[in-house]
Amino acid sequence: MRGVPRRDSKSASAPCPCGLPATYRECCGRLHRGLAAAPTAEALMRSRFSAFSVGDAGYLLRTWHPAARPARLDLDRGTRWTRLEILETTGGSVVSTEGTVRFRAHYTDNGEAGSMEEHSRFVRHEGAWTYAGAD
Repeated sequence: MRGVPRRDSKSASAPCPCGLPATYRECCGRLHRGLAAAPTAEALMRSRFSAFSVGDAGYLLRTWHPAARPARLDLDRGTRWTRLEILETTGGSVVSTEGTVRFRAHYTDNGEAGSMEEHSRFVRHEGAWTYAGAD
């Protein structure tokens, strides 16, 4: 996924792009700033969507499993990630070591609405959830 930085999402009172009923600052913003770690695979998926939404490539790279992590990530400034739907999860709990999340991400690309669906794999690496790739 690629995204354009959305400076308004980083304000203290802006709703979190991940769709949970909290502000960005208190929800995914805490993970992006390194103040907390995602407790579940779904929480990591939501925080990664939010990172695409606000243009935080550093967080995306840090939460990618080292075996699958690209050397760099260029976010597309013409794409704006607007809404996330979690369709299904397997495993990925606070006591699991792996899990999957199937999701649909909505976006606008140069003004045209669209969506993409992915079935993502997550594994714990050194105790933290990481994105391992798409199935």
